[in-house]
Amino acid sequence: MKRFLCYLTVFCLALSAVACFAETAEDVDEIAPEPLEDVTDDGEVAPLTDVEATESEADEDSLPDEEEIVDTRVLQYGDEGDDVLELQNRLTELQYYTGNLSGRYREGTRAAVKKFQADYGLEETGVADLETQNKIFSAKYRTLRYGSEGEEVKELQTRLMELGYYKGKISGNFLGATQKSVRTFQEKNGLEVTGAADPATQEALYSATAQGNGDVADATPTPVPDLNNFLVDDNDTAAENGVVMADEYVEYTKTLKSGSSGKLVKQLQTRMTELGYYDGPISGNFAKKTLRAVKKIQTQNGLEATGKVDETTWNLIFNDGQIVMPDATAKPTPSPTPVPFAITVDVTNQVTTVYGRDENGEYTVPVRRMICSTGTKANPSDVGDWVLNGRHANWCVFPKWGNSYARYWTRINSSIAFHSVIYNAVSLDAMSIKSYKALGSRASHGCIRLTVEDAKWIYDNIGEGTVVTITEDLPKDPELRDAVKAPELKKGTATPVETPVPTAEPEYSSSNPPVLNGTKLKKGTESEAVYWVQKRLTELGYYTGYVSGKMLDGTVNAVKAFQKANGISANGVVDEKTLSAMIPLEENIDPGAEETIASPEESTGATPTPGADG
Repeated sequence: MKRFLCYLTVFCLALSAVACFAETAEDVDEIAPEPLEDVTDDGEVAPLTDVEATESEADEDSLPDEEEIVDTRVLQYGDEGDDVLELQNRLTELQYYTGNLSGRYREGTRAAVKKFQADYGLEETGVADLETQNKIFSAKYRTLRYGSEGEEVKELQTRLMELGYYKGKISGNFLGATQKSVRTFQEKNGLEVTGAADPATQEALYSATAQGNGDVADATPTPVPDLNNFLVDDNDTAAENGVVMADEYVEYTKTLKSGSSGKLVKQLQTRMTELGYYDGPISGNFAKKTLRAVKKIQTQNGLEATGKVDETTWNLIFNDGQIVMPDATAKPTPSPTPVPFAITVDVTNQVTTVYGRDENGEYTVPVRRMICSTGTKANPSDVGDWVLNGRHANWCVFPKWGNSYARYWTRINSSIAFHSVIYNAVSLDAMSIKSYKALGSRASHGCIRLTVEDAKWIYDNIGEGTVVTITEDLPKDPELRDAVKAPELKKGTATPVETPVPTAEPEYSSSNPPVLNGTKLKKGTESEAVYWVQKRLTELGYYTGYVSGKMLDGTVNAVKAFQKANGISANGVVDEKTLSAMIPLEENIDPGAEETIASPEESTGATPTPGADG
């Protein structure tokens, strides 16, 4: 028995030793360092371990207090978290990443990082180390190359045009002419000649020291475009008014349809054959097979299948790199969407107003008011309603008017357009001061001139189908003219001073009148009290002008009409008695006031007063 107990004791001691050894081994495994990049079975790099994160935090804690500690880790395939999401967002902004913003570092993120590293001359690892992240979050430019498109390409083309390298259309499409211009710029400025606008090229291009095409040392003449490289649209009577627009690669010149014939039809048939839509003879005759091919292209690309090759269809066939091929999934025909804006050009007050839609779908909500110059008495702007066709150009030139230029040309009809004030050359530094100072008066040859900022807003936001109403029938509105002014020009640079952010309109309620405390509102007063009076007189039908909060002739006349209709001395000054008469009866603070407020129609022959003397 004693021997058995002895064996049992030895056995238990052995089990205890084994358990102790195993526990120690587990501790060793926990603290054993893992390699930075642990390659998994599928060959991908696994995420950092929790231990590595702990070690990284320990390293950060050891930094001196005066050092700035940046909470950044190396990001690589397999990582997840908010920092990965932030990286994906930034790469999306730079147009390197087009995948889901998932916060998970997978193949798409790694490919985007590699592409960025290639563009910025970094080692193409696909791992977002600290150097790569610093570059990503501080990058000003992405590389633009053949096939790129968008606003950045437009800016690139505009800058190249200013320097005399590019003479094509500001289309936003990086194609052959843009590539050639970039190569010439690179060669001229001592850069590596690749034809791609990499970050280094763009830094040089937008710098003050960028050398123009034809520049010599210490001289930077203003580039003048060669008008032989510009296109006059012979099918548009705008040519008669001197409007010239820049050329593109395969320019649309006229609509082709069943029965058309000639070189353009051959060109169309050849292109449709290349795209796989047409298998008939290159005959130059627009017959049944050509008609079917055109309709198929239109249907595949979400256009109305008219069979006519208008400007939209032509540009799709010849100039759109995103055209849907015959065997690909067709684009759905987009549902028609309401036109978002309507525009009124007020010739009387020289103000252009953009209206948005209200809850009933009517264009009554003012979105933007802009000072303008319409046509002179000798060359008036075309009064009437015009529907825009969406045609526009970044620069235009007027040979008929001394080879003057303008930016952001948006066609209104075959004779006139919206555009910026006049430039003396295709250069941002060549704006005509005289043209700018003429804003607010009739000064053009029929077009609607705007500040550069306002012309660009029209160019960027107003599209096909927008109705533009040009009218001379609106009454004078001094409050409106006073509120809508062109900013002063900076001395030396001749650029507009920055316009302050507009003050938000005060809250208005007819039952919450201002307190005058013995003061009087008269011509020249600018206050929230005037704003309330203008809003109230508008409700009562006495005032139809612009509610600006500043009391000028239009408001004075409306006050006089109100006073006359309500038995008050008609002096045009708002005192306590006049203000009290405007307040709704249940809120009226003057016990002696009339029981009702007379409307303009109820007064003796009084009629609503317009914004100013009519």
